[in-house]
Amino acid sequence: MTLTALSDTKQKILDAAIYLFNSKGFTGTSVREIAKKANVNVAHISYYFKGKGGLLEHLVSQFYEGYLTVIENNLSHLTKGSAGSCLRSLILDILNYQHENRQLSRLVLREVTLDTVLIREVMTTYLTKEKYYLKAILEHGIKVGQFRKVFIPHIIIQLKSLVNMPYLQPQYMSEVLHIQSHEAYFVHQYYKDVMIWIDSLLTEHHPIQQKVVALR
Repeated sequence: MTLTALSDTKQKILDAAIYLFNSKGFTGTSVREIAKKANVNVAHISYYFKGKGGLLEHLVSQFYEGYLTVIENNLSHLTKGSAGSCLRSLILDILNYQHENRQLSRLVLREVTLDTVLIREVMTTYLTKEKYYLKAILEHGIKVGQFRKVFIPHIIIQLKSLVNMPYLQPQYMSEVLHIQSHEAYFVHQYYKDVMIWIDSLLTEHHPIQQKVVALR
């Protein structure tokens, strides 16, 4: 078997696993079902991933490696002293990354809500790095006077909730809110609305902030 064929086989397994884990759940999916969906021999799953658990671990790692690369690529804006532009660019790139990897995003973001050995490892590696980077951006913005003083953990909670919601609960988005988050236009429009929220929360002189002050 050629290297290209091996690579194609591996990708077919990954695609099949993402589909089945999303539709039937990790525990409800068997290795044989993945092999059948991918049209490969069961032995290939053991060869590449050492079983179903290894397959899930690979998918989670694949998602977060790409996710952290997106964050790291945006940190260069901080060297120019612009925490605001860094945060704006970062949010847009995260939304685009999750949109381009919708099914994988849905799977991983759902798995992160569970308490497993794998997810505890993710918490202490990838998500700890994510917190460090987001905290650095917010702290820098506060230090140079671009952001008002806020309790950073709460901002991170709210920001992650906004950014993850469309990909964590796609059925709610489409069936209850009637928003088609898989459409290309969604990211552009949603990004603008998220930035209105960011500006109202972090920027001292945003019109919403001024109105609140006036009411007092």
